[in-house]
Amino acid sequence: MSTISLSQDGAIVTVTLSNPGKLNALSFAMWERLHATFTALAKNQSVRCVIVRGAGANFAAGADVEEFPRLRSTVEQGIHYHEHVIAPALQAIAECPHPTVAAIEGACVGGGLEIACACDLRIASASSRFGIPINRLGFPLAPGELQGLLQLVGKARTLEILLEGRVFDAAEAKDKGLLHRIVDDVHNAANEAAARIAAGAPLAARLNKAMVRRLTTVVAPLDQHELQAAFSFLTSHDYGEGVQSFLDKRPPIFTGE
Repeated sequence: MSTISLSQDGAIVTVTLSNPGKLNALSFAMWERLHATFTALAKNQSVRCVIVRGAGANFAAGADVEEFPRLRSTVEQGIHYHEHVIAPALQAIAECPHPTVAAIEGACVGGGLEIACACDLRIASASSRFGIPINRLGFPLAPGELQGLLQLVGKARTLEILLEGRVFDAAEAKDKGLLHRIVDDVHNAANEAAARIAAGAPLAARLNKAMVRRLTTVVAPLDQHELQAAFSFLTSHDYGEGVQSFLDKRPPIFTGE
């Protein structure tokens, strides 16, 4: 069963992503729960730092593709799924007033990487893996999810990650600016970082976050025509082929239609 669980140790909260057997892929319900969790945490003044981690040996492996035929097969469904479910969840993490630390092991791809990008600090094991290989599924990165990656690593590296669709190691992720540090014991390092943050003045930390966000985020929202165009891929042959080939566990055959 897919879950988002919460635990608190003093002023430090740990949010754990769990979807056993699917590398913690994010189900629709998990995205909704993630949004609700961070919305509630934002109002909790006893919190000084939030650690985000995955259950077991992985962080998270994107969205749960098995749900796509049921929940994401039309333009209207796609806009709702991405702009009204995933994007608000990522925004709630990014705009959480409390500092956030992503503790990354194993797979951190697709939506998992988007969650990590929304956090303030990213600490990973040397064996962790990164990427957004959705070109193999026949669709682009949604606008509300593209923004976090673009702000973090810039145009050139964002395009490299999306156009090639490679899955790469932690050393390359750090070189691209996705990681702050690579460590042997991820959870110990994340706990130590959270403890240092929690020992500081919480108001100063919240103001630092707010001012950095204010001084770096100036993005005009897409108009309705642009939004429709961004999700037009949902009516394409290649999107249907990409999802079906994933479910069939075979290579996709794309036609450009």
